Amino acid sequence: MEQIKVLAFDTGGTVLDWHAGLTAAMAAWGASHGVERDWHALANEHRRRSLRRMTGSIDPAFNIDDVHRDVLDELFDENGLGGSAEERRAIAGRWHQLDAWPDFAAALRRLRRHRICVSFTILRLSLIVDVSRRNGIDWDAVIPCEMLRVYKPHPDAYRRAAAFLAVEPHEILMLACHNFDLDAARGVGYRTAFVRRPDEWGPAGPPDPVPNPATDIVVDGFAELSEHFGA
Repeated sequence: MEQIKVLAFDTGGTVLDWHAGLTAAMAAWGASHGVERDWHALANEHRRRSLRRMTGSIDPAFNIDDVHRDVLDELFDENGLGGSAEERRAIAGRWHQLDAWPDFAAALRRLRRHRICVSFTILRLSLIVDVSRRNGIDWDAVIPCEMLRVYKPHPDAYRRAAAFLAVEPHEILMLACHNFDLDAARGVGYRTAFVRRPDEWGPAGPPDPVPNPATDIVVDGFAELSEHFGA
């Protein structure tokens, strides 16, 4: 790991607990309207559909906030949930108010003493600013795919991120809790680290829990990751 200059963190699920935040927002809305549903399942379907629409996009005319709102409208309509446009926007907007996983912020502070640490994400810059301020997260930089104009896991996203950082791909360690991001990063020369997030998808468990054997590092959490860099 001595050649690694940059740690690039996938952020939506690896750093942020989207499932708990989105489930809580839906459940609170349901309680206020006397509506009961499997909010865990709806939150997971929201995430699945949003990822399918956003990942791999090239110069799209929309961003992840647009997708989150559109998908929420679809799910509420399909399930006969009703809700005003303002209420639906508020639920989708919960993405800007998510909590980070408890082990992240302190580990990041230690890791930044040794390496450049960046958020490399399909989420919007404004969203990362909001959640970072909320959780006391200090990045060296935020590289949202909306500014690259190409979205992970398209190979050009990883190439452009490396060019922006003025480093070679092999000098970047991509960190994520799912293989599709790591596999794509590895394909353009990045080193990779799989961070287990067993609670990312709530009670259902993650759909992709087993790291690709080609992954350089596999850790159970960020404290363990920091030990790899003497932090």
